[in-house]
Amino acid sequence: MDDPIMWGAIPLRWNFGLSSSNKRWGFGSHDICYQSRPLALFFTMGQVLPTHRLAHSPHGGLAQPAVTQAIRLLSKGPFPPDPHLPPPERQHWSIENVCVDPFSELPTAYTTTGMDSHLAPSAYACNSYSWVHIFPEGKIHQAPNKTMRYFKWGVARLILEANECPDVVPIWLEGFDQVMHESRGFPRFLPRVGKEISITFGKKVDSEAVFGDMRRRWREIKAKAESASPESRNLPLGVLSEELLHGEEAVELRKEVTRTVRDLVLEVRRTRGLSDEDPKHGLAETWIQEGPQREGKMKDESWVRDI
Repeated sequence: MDDPIMWGAIPLRWNFGLSSSNKRWGFGSHDICYQSRPLALFFTMGQVLPTHRLAHSPHGGLAQPAVTQAIRLLSKGPFPPDPHLPPPERQHWSIENVCVDPFSELPTAYTTTGMDSHLAPSAYACNSYSWVHIFPEGKIHQAPNKTMRYFKWGVARLILEANECPDVVPIWLEGFDQVMHESRGFPRFLPRVGKEISITFGKKVDSEAVFGDMRRRWREIKAKAESASPESRNLPLGVLSEELLHGEEAVELRKEVTRTVRDLVLEVRRTRGLSDEDPKHGLAETWIQEGPQREGKMKDESWVRDI
């Protein structure tokens, strides 16, 4: 509900005649949005990247192909879909394989599992420097005091690895928990009408002032890793070596970038008159204390569900 409703706030005059290359790309759960051919085609046309959740799939995580596609969408393309090429028979359109370009003779599909096939939007030059929208918590989190969970580190990959630092616009949403609260009863599938929704857009961030030093440090870390492992120099954009994925310097830098993005969203939250959060809410370690329960009502009275 939140994604279509929030972009429904954009005046209609900005939508008519706007090419698809200037409309948002987002992430959608593979096991929900791509569980059937009709759904897969619908969400492909809706510019949703098939994303695996580690809680539901071994193909999830920071290095999955959807993140690679997002990094390339934020950069100057086009990019061939390697190294995530599907089997040759999945590269072409058929009634069983509907999420690829039926008119292209070139490989424009990528795989997220090794067996599936999806249109690679970064294979098209018109999608260079695209608009990518993310919900960085990666979960439904409905807290009575309107606090946030920690942000997923994939946010940092988009900022650090794109060819040029993308423009960042923080957004704060309120009221969606009243429209579709996790505790709602029958009819659960229907949104509740008559509720107030607020969508607050922050100012575009000065990317060089906020992220410039972090991107320079990333380039230094990358150069050092490539010097130690020359074969990693030829990796395509959006694909990382083991050192850049799991090395301590790279991990700590991603944490720093992600905290910075979260602080930018907190600034917008503050304009809504909400009191400051406990700083520990921004740490992944804090949420480990929730225990093994992954969904439902938590100890802090919040409601959580994977999306």
